[in-house]
Amino acid sequence: MIKNIKEFEFTPLPAGVGGSMSVLIGDDKAPNFMMRKFILKSNGFMPLHTNSVEHEQYVLSGSAKVVIGDEVKIASKGDVIFIPAGIPHSYEVEGEEDYEFLCLVPNEEDEIKILS
Repeated sequence: MIKNIKEFEFTPLPAGVGGSMSVLIGDDKAPNFMMRKFILKSNGFMPLHTNSVEHEQYVLSGSAKVVIGDEVKIASKGDVIFIPAGIPHSYEVEGEEDYEFLCLVPNEEDEIKILS
């Protein structure tokens, strides 16, 4: 499979402000992992939440304050992020540029809990 990013539809995220997501590679194509692209618009955020599966992320553009457990850092283009399953995390865009990242997760049921 080879597709251009322009061929994918993005759907708004149900929590937070200014976020959308597209599944680039799903379980219909890959048996083990799913690849998703997230976009958080300038002034956007995703609230503190947990997922029942781990996340591996690569930041494509922009910067954001990322909370992972007790750690707070600014992530920006070129950074790699690992979020273990069950650890609270959130994102808040810094600056005027949209924050965009790829997120890879196992093809397992993902229970999401919003904490704030």
